[in-house]
Amino acid sequence: MPTATGRHFLQIPGPTNVPDRVLRAIDRPTIDHRGPEFQALGHAVLDGMKAIFKTKGMVVIYPASGTGAWEAALVNTLSPGDRVLMAETGHFATLWQRLAKRLGLEVEFMSGDWRRGAPAGAIGARLAEDKAHAIKAVCVVHNETSTGVASNVAAVRKAIDGAHHPALFMVDTISSLASLDYRHDEWGVDVTVAGSQKGLMLPPGLSFNAISAKALKAQEQAKLPRAYWDWADMATPNKSGFFPYTPATNLLYGLKEAIAMLLEEGLDAVFARHARLGEATRRAVQAWGLELLCVDPAEYSNSLTAVLMPSGFDADRFRQIVLENFDMSLGQGLGKVSGKVFRIGHLGGFNELMLMGTLSGVEMGLHLAGVPHRQAGVAAAMDFLAGRIEGTAKAGKSAAE
Repeated sequence: MPTATGRHFLQIPGPTNVPDRVLRAIDRPTIDHRGPEFQALGHAVLDGMKAIFKTKGMVVIYPASGTGAWEAALVNTLSPGDRVLMAETGHFATLWQRLAKRLGLEVEFMSGDWRRGAPAGAIGARLAEDKAHAIKAVCVVHNETSTGVASNVAAVRKAIDGAHHPALFMVDTISSLASLDYRHDEWGVDVTVAGSQKGLMLPPGLSFNAISAKALKAQEQAKLPRAYWDWADMATPNKSGFFPYTPATNLLYGLKEAIAMLLEEGLDAVFARHARLGEATRRAVQAWGLELLCVDPAEYSNSLTAVLMPSGFDADRFRQIVLENFDMSLGQGLGKVSGKVFRIGHLGGFNELMLMGTLSGVEMGLHLAGVPHRQAGVAAAMDFLAGRIEGTAKAGKSAAE
């Protein structure tokens, strides 16, 4: 590769770009994690994450990747041999079910084509059949990072309630929290799983569980082995702003700043920004004449877009051309769609001009790779974004007059 100048465009769907404010917050001397300064930090991040999850319940923070939070959700609530219902929505749903099996759980994995979200109706029907309530938990990935498909969490909750089933409801929001609208309490989720490296705009290294009272009650009977992940060990020190083991102090400084940034912008504005950038990206893809992996517009993800390559063209070769020529990283296809799709991340600390640079790199890359397309995607996205900005400006002027 030639010597790169300027900034590298990291347009994978996580880890995402870390804003300067967050980087500056992390770049501080490490402090005593048993002292009063850390205590104030601990209270700030634990309380702040409740606002991000939209919950009044308990939130725990682990020094771990999202995989750790997957495991914590299961081992704190379930026992060996318990039956769990999961939906195959993509690569990460598949990994979660593999983890569950390795823990000794019996998994019913509802097959899917990786182009649609969790089937709320089928989940409800399966639970209605389970008269003995053998199924102890339903696990769904809110936003499947490998496919760009967002499942309707509220609809799944409604299906569980409609079946009058007592199963716990667990949701992975690793690539949706702080990017897509999410409501832990209102949607009746028992355990929400999240990670630091996507919508929260941090480096990898922190993971989270938001926990309902029902899930805490289930912990009392759960028999899966747990030590590092035990919520009970977290509960008492967290009340005082501390942790039961050495926390990732400097990442918590960054988390405090990221929470402040999200709340300053306002969560509704954050979600609207992601929706705007997601729609612009999809318009670009459609104008290029390429195909979105997600087939249902109601399930389009505003965190990322997965694009199918035309037959006979390798997505990884295309990504390599973009990286070598424009110093931009795009997400690779994972699992069943390896080599068949590339993914454009448009989440986290991201704005219109960053998106236009990203889409320009993709369009130039398509040309260099010889991929059949129309050179109209960048223009389509630009027209959409400019129109939205013009409409907002006119509305503001009318209100002022």
